[in-house]
Amino acid sequence: MRVVPTVVLCVLQVVVIVFIVVLIVVLTVVPTVVLCVLQVVVIVFIVVLIVVLTVVLTVVLCVLQVVVIVFIVVLIVVLTVVLTVVLCVLQVVVIVFIVVLIVVLTVVLTVVLCVLQVAVYMAKRDFVDHCDFVDPVDGVILIDPVQLKGRKVYVMLSCTFRYGRQDMDVMGVAFRRDLFVVTRQVYPELQDKEKLTHNKIQQKLLRKLGDNAFPFFFEFPDNLPCSVALQPGPSDVGKKCAVEFEVKAFCGEIQDDKVDKQSSVRLNIRKIQFSPESSKVVPTAETTFEFLMSEKPLHVKLSLPKETFYHGEPLKANVEITNSSSRNIKDISVSVEQVTNVVLYSNDKYVKSVAKEETSDSVPSGTSLKKEYTLYPLLAHNKDRRGLALDGRLKHEDTNLASSSMYETTLQTLSTRGNIWTHSCLSAHSEVSLEVPFRLMNPKPEPVAPTRSCKKLKKF
Repeated sequence: MRVVPTVVLCVLQVVVIVFIVVLIVVLTVVPTVVLCVLQVVVIVFIVVLIVVLTVVLTVVLCVLQVVVIVFIVVLIVVLTVVLTVVLCVLQVVVIVFIVVLIVVLTVVLTVVLCVLQVAVYMAKRDFVDHCDFVDPVDGVILIDPVQLKGRKVYVMLSCTFRYGRQDMDVMGVAFRRDLFVVTRQVYPELQDKEKLTHNKIQQKLLRKLGDNAFPFFFEFPDNLPCSVALQPGPSDVGKKCAVEFEVKAFCGEIQDDKVDKQSSVRLNIRKIQFSPESSKVVPTAETTFEFLMSEKPLHVKLSLPKETFYHGEPLKANVEITNSSSRNIKDISVSVEQVTNVVLYSNDKYVKSVAKEETSDSVPSGTSLKKEYTLYPLLAHNKDRRGLALDGRLKHEDTNLASSSMYETTLQTLSTRGNIWTHSCLSAHSEVSLEVPFRLMNPKPEPVAPTRSCKKLKKF
């Protein structure tokens, strides 16, 4: 019975030993195999990676080479096209510039030649209306017969009344009327120079300018208005409503040819009036008002120290009020008004206040007032007031309020006069007014001694 267990134990020992040996062998062999396999896998991976990277880099380099080559080709093409376009544009610009330069030079030379064809010399631009006669318009015109090429030369004196702005002209009809136009041929001569020479200045000019200088002479007709204009508003453009005088020299085949601006010379002149000899007349107006429920009247008197005042001179008005009525007089005001008659299709009258003094002076019932009021009718106090009548001016020279017209005219034109008013309030709805006319003019200048030279003459 003891032999069996011993055998079993021996067998078990052998089995255990075999198992351990096998396990040891397995544990020794398996890691080695695994390591070998891993080594092989790593080697294969590295080889594959190297191959892939090599291929990828090769492809990328090829693509980059292609891109660079394409970019360079495109850049060359673009630069070529741009340079070609720029050169073409520059050629066009140069050609256009040359053409424009040629045209401008041609026009300038034409203008210069045309300007040199006619030159007008005048000793003055202001011509005085002395009521019984007007200073004649005279001067000398210088021409170049070679440049005229057989054309004739004319001189025109015109008086124009523009009664609307230039931008209002419609359908080719201008808002203007020629009050006086006279044209005379200067070259070729129709009369001897001696017959057309009326003063020493013309004689000196003819001697100085030579054989190509010719005199001209015009006389104003009676009752032509003086130079006057209506002041435009701040936003108005173009020519204003005005009476204007112009001397124009031009050349043409016949007198009625259309005048080319490049072949003509225009010169604005003025017709002016100076104050006449001072008169002893004292402008005065007075009136008497009678009221219901009042036994005694109200007497108002307005007077001026003289009939004619000069531009820039203060105007002093004497007001005398004798209030014998039962009413109270208050808020006395004195104003200077400019009255402009525009004679067109009807006789329109425009009244504008140019100076005013409002006071709180009062004259109670049974009292009297005698006071002098001073007013200043100046253009400086009426700037930018549309419709005021102004004396005509040349270019941008200073001017003043229009001088009073010395006589009435039936021509379609402008005329002005001045009035001074006094207003006195009787109640909230009634007032007493009185008007006195006067003249506002330029003083007559001192006579100037004649000069022996023509140095002060201007060429226009």
